[in-house]
Amino acid sequence: MDKKLKISPGTKVAVMGLGVSGWAAVRYALHQKAEVFISDIRSEEKFAKEEGFVDMEGIHLEIGEHTSEFLGQADIVIVSPGISTVTPLMDELHQKGVAVAGELAFTSANVDKPIVAITGTNGKTTVTKLIGELLRGAGKRVFVGGNIGTSLFDYFLDPHEIDLLVLEVSSFQLERAGDFSPDVAILLNVSPDHLDRHGSLQEYRKTKMKIFSCQKEGDMAIINGDDPECTKFPENLLSEIVRFGADEKFVAGISGTDVVLYPGGESEKYPLASTLLNSQVSVCNSAPAILAARHLGCTREQIQSGLNGFSPLEHRMEFVHELGGVKFYNDSKATNTGAVVAALDQLEGKVILIAGGRDKGDDYTLLKPSVSEKVEMLVAIGESSDLLEEALFGSVNIVKAASMKDAVQKAAEGANPGDSVLLSPACASFDMFTGYDHRGRAFKEEVRALNNSGQLEGVL
Repeated sequence: MDKKLKISPGTKVAVMGLGVSGWAAVRYALHQKAEVFISDIRSEEKFAKEEGFVDMEGIHLEIGEHTSEFLGQADIVIVSPGISTVTPLMDELHQKGVAVAGELAFTSANVDKPIVAITGTNGKTTVTKLIGELLRGAGKRVFVGGNIGTSLFDYFLDPHEIDLLVLEVSSFQLERAGDFSPDVAILLNVSPDHLDRHGSLQEYRKTKMKIFSCQKEGDMAIINGDDPECTKFPENLLSEIVRFGADEKFVAGISGTDVVLYPGGESEKYPLASTLLNSQVSVCNSAPAILAARHLGCTREQIQSGLNGFSPLEHRMEFVHELGGVKFYNDSKATNTGAVVAALDQLEGKVILIAGGRDKGDDYTLLKPSVSEKVEMLVAIGESSDLLEEALFGSVNIVKAASMKDAVQKAAEGANPGDSVLLSPACASFDMFTGYDHRGRAFKEEVRALNNSGQLEGVL
């Protein structure tokens, strides 16, 4: 345990960035009777408008910038995930002897219960939610949080009546994870994402691998055996490595819509054909969830019951409408090329693809094989539309749209009965929307408006 990360009465705690995790950190620090410093880069006007107040009694406040003079007063600086930790400011704080950490680094001082941690480029939230549901179905009391939208600091405020924690962890969080050591760590896949932050796929993968680096003997590392990027482990890994994927030699083998476990010779089959997890991607997501749940004491019957009752999450290959023989799918959560390729693989027939948004440094030429094979027309939106057009020129007919309404209308006009219209952006949403969920809802609203206008006849 890093004693420097224990927050006690009188500890000077600074919080950089007031997002979900930032506010949770403030609440916890105040609960521990710490002296709290808040540093937020927004202007005073914007901060006041978005947070509702500026004058916080008993809290030191820095608005409009992050400075070493202000933050250097603290014993501990808690960095929000969205803030890069590779900056001159961070170097200055280290030189001053200030402990700089993200929320995961506080687990050793505050958590004495088993932790399941899930990371990967795609599928993290689904697998996190699914594991939580499987464990709850077996009667376990579970905290589900992390990058999923509920901060670990919320758990620290009330750790009672919880048997174990299931955490979605991002590459941003793993940058400042300290000695974070989950009992079960899952790496789902690695494909280019957040390269504007990490610089290269190699550095991004190395950051993801930090989920395993502090595991101990007796811990479990669950990896996607079909993904070569998932096999490049840190040196001296102590945990047991368990693979899932299409190879029947893996501990969790995927066969069609079945997941088959091989616990020492006698197999266990988990059929998913009659569940809402019967797609190629969902079956692949179910395999590590089943492995984790089985390892943590769930019975085969409890797991199958949980799989049967699980509903896929919104904005992830979500079927919206069928209008005039054209099916519309909302995959707004697909914010990288790997997710778009996976989405296209699930659809039969020709696809009208709506893609674009705020660029994250991804290589859009990686879309070429799938787009050439599956996509009839690409409707490009947002700031990255020119980048998409340049990367995919000659591979597909490309049109540009000025808004989501314009995009849906152009996609509908270009679609024929039997086609699918797919929103799968390969980009962040913050150029036009407040988040991927806002983007997905806008898409669904425009599809419903299309239906109500009578431009395409169809049924739900």
